[in-house]
Amino acid sequence: MTANLTPKATFDFINVLSQAAAKYKEPKSIRPSAEILVKALLQAEKTAKQQKLTYPFEFLLGKWQLCFVTGTKKNRGSGGIVLGNGFYVPKFMAIHVSFNATLEQDSDRGEIANQVELNAVSLKLTGPVQYFGKKNLLAFDFNQMIISLFGRVIYNRAIRAGKVQTEDFYNQPIAKLPFFGFFLVTEDFIAARGRGGGLAFWIRET
Repeated sequence: MTANLTPKATFDFINVLSQAAAKYKEPKSIRPSAEILVKALLQAEKTAKQQKLTYPFEFLLGKWQLCFVTGTKKNRGSGGIVLGNGFYVPKFMAIHVSFNATLEQDSDRGEIANQVELNAVSLKLTGPVQYFGKKNLLAFDFNQMIISLFGRVIYNRAIRAGKVQTEDFYNQPIAKLPFFGFFLVTEDFIAARGRGGGLAFWIRET
């Protein structure tokens, strides 16, 4: 369910995002509308740029549930890319991303795991990450796939989807890798723009 907020609340992006994060966990709750949430995310991104905010990699560590996402579409007039309509991820499908650091002290390297759970089936992709703190950019690549059924692993192999092997990943320029540009990181939720231009909003799981 969605509901419009007052015009004033549109510019209070922290309040809107906090409300969306809290209401998403509650069944049959009234959430901020997709339009209002996109505006809040764009305002958060604008604020981060204006204030030149930076976040350490350690703030991203943990498990996050994808709450809201937007796609992108081509602008027929200019030929550029614009945001598509945003939507809340359906509750019957759980999508999580988790970030873990390496054992090296003060390291901005680690591992990403992206997991999709639908009924008894779980699909998990893992791979290396590198965080560029001055720009809040997290580059990643998936090179391992794990499929589970009723909690039992039935497939666990390296995949060719990864552009580079893990040992070569850290020598690759970020322009050749997928990445997230984080513009808001709090204890309860994080938000980023992907390389393709779409926005994503996660809430903390663990």
